[in-house]
Amino acid sequence: MPERTVRRQARGLKRMADILDAAEQVIAEVGYPEMTTNQVAARAGMSPGSLYQFFRNKEEILDGLVTRYTDDRQAFWADRLAAVTPEVPLEALVGQLVDESVRFKTASPAYWSLLYGTATGDRLAAASQRLHEDIAGHIAAMLRRRSPTLSEERAQLTGTMALAMVKAVMPMISTSGPERAAELVTELKLMLVRYLS
Repeated sequence: MPERTVRRQARGLKRMADILDAAEQVIAEVGYPEMTTNQVAARAGMSPGSLYQFFRNKEEILDGLVTRYTDDRQAFWADRLAAVTPEVPLEALVGQLVDESVRFKTASPAYWSLLYGTATGDRLAAASQRLHEDIAGHIAAMLRRRSPTLSEERAQLTGTMALAMVKAVMPMISTSGPERAAELVTELKLMLVRYLS
């Protein structure tokens, strides 16, 4: 009996992951506001009724994605944070973070869709704010490890501003050809280094 329960739980977790994978694909194609549970179910290869056993509506799918992104990125940020010391050159730190952001945007376009959110004050805006605060907090922690005398308030504000810069430039990078994108990445790094110096 316990073994059957474990297998059932593992199948349930796999189905939830399949649904979230499908939701990511749909959001990347049409955006969250236009996404429907029927589209997600079809993409996941299941009936809408089966999907509803795991997520009752698109808002619960959104919550699942935000949790996935937050949890999945914890390892990335923990690794980066552990490597940061006052001796790490700012240019190297900024370079690594910008390069990883560009790579992650390519690999997870739905994440960036959710991070940008919407100005209408709806649930997507709240999810976007949660993602934004999480990333800004990680950046602030890195800045404080690099500069231990930096106050928590200043680190948080600086992290928020640095993230805003990346968010502003990232759409231009993703819609440009390779040569232009490389130039924009270089300029973004320069802008961040000058701001953070």
